[in-house]
Amino acid sequence: MRFPEFSEEWEICKVSELLDFYSTNSLSWEQLEYGTKAMMNLHYGLIHVGLPTMVDLTRDNLPNIKEDNMPKNFELCKEGDVAFADASEDTNEVAKPIEFFDLAGKNIVCGLHTIHGRDNKNKTVIGFKGYAFSSSAFHNQIRRIAQGTKIYSISTKNFSECFIGIPSKVEQTKIATLLRLIDERIATQNKIIDKLQSLIKGIVYQAKIDGVRQNTWQKKELRKVLQERNEKNTKGYEVCSVSVTQGVVNQIEYLGRSFAAKDTLHYNVVKYGDIVYTKSPTGDFPYGIVKRSNIRYNVAVSPLYGVYEPVNDNIGIILHFYFMQPSNALNYLHRLIQKGAKNTISITNGRFLENTIPLPNSSEETKRLAWLLTAIQNKMVLELDLLSNYQKQKQYLLRQMFI
Repeated sequence: MRFPEFSEEWEICKVSELLDFYSTNSLSWEQLEYGTKAMMNLHYGLIHVGLPTMVDLTRDNLPNIKEDNMPKNFELCKEGDVAFADASEDTNEVAKPIEFFDLAGKNIVCGLHTIHGRDNKNKTVIGFKGYAFSSSAFHNQIRRIAQGTKIYSISTKNFSECFIGIPSKVEQTKIATLLRLIDERIATQNKIIDKLQSLIKGIVYQAKIDGVRQNTWQKKELRKVLQERNEKNTKGYEVCSVSVTQGVVNQIEYLGRSFAAKDTLHYNVVKYGDIVYTKSPTGDFPYGIVKRSNIRYNVAVSPLYGVYEPVNDNIGIILHFYFMQPSNALNYLHRLIQKGAKNTISITNGRFLENTIPLPNSSEETKRLAWLLTAIQNKMVLELDLLSNYQKQKQYLLRQMFI
């Protein structure tokens, strides 16, 4: 796929002949910190998570090197330089690149598990290489040569076996501009989603604070608004898992394969609107997570999960958003949990209902709050779909625009 005004052949160039490589340091996270004016350091973890393909230090942030940890020999990065992560557990992430698009006058060095490359022959424009090295055409080559079993890695020697296509600088600029604009739209979309998530948390928090202060909310035992559902999976419904971000979700779609037992007749049935409590610690939720099922048909979950039917759907919606906040989940669960010798969580499905949370006294307020939170959530679903489409568009172009 090309812009219609271009028809010239691309130059096929060996990566080791295009780039000159420079030594990098091995500073760990413990030797770095944020918020000082010291030299900045690119850690490979930020290439995998946290940085866009085009690094712009007018808006992106890198850690600084702590005092007394300054490397003795180093090469400062220049705009247009690229850095690759040289190792990953995933072959798709080996040699994942970033390009320094705008350094904002700051001093940067490349650090642990990175490969620092520079086009000293001036064959490429700033902004093209990061996308070229993100393309399917390049990564298909990397997958074939990455070494390792559990951890895959590459070195600068491997770049003598890899090639990229280089068009004219005018075409490079047009390709890079298009992809950078898509990246900027993706970044904007992520900010929109973050704002909606913050709005939901803020509404729940403020409604609770105002309600308790004005005596329009009161603490209620969860057993007064939830009843355990003891229906077993005798009809063989599809098996779901529960995630922090996606809630109740098809296990194969979410995890890539089924982890269910061969016989799932003893699994628990979950109906639309039910509250599901998972007892497995994860991330900010050390005592497990609580989610409402938004799946419109019956599904099944592991017998290790607690499943509860709310007295009405509005209460279920409020509980879902209330427990979405890690502090609320922690405060509710820590009094109920007993941990075993191996730090395993021990709590019965009945015990889960024995603590209290503040809830509206009025059914009208409950209904209004549930409606508002659902409306924002529906808006966020639309924004997430839009984000997914932008990401797919970028991946399609990375597959089709490079050779």
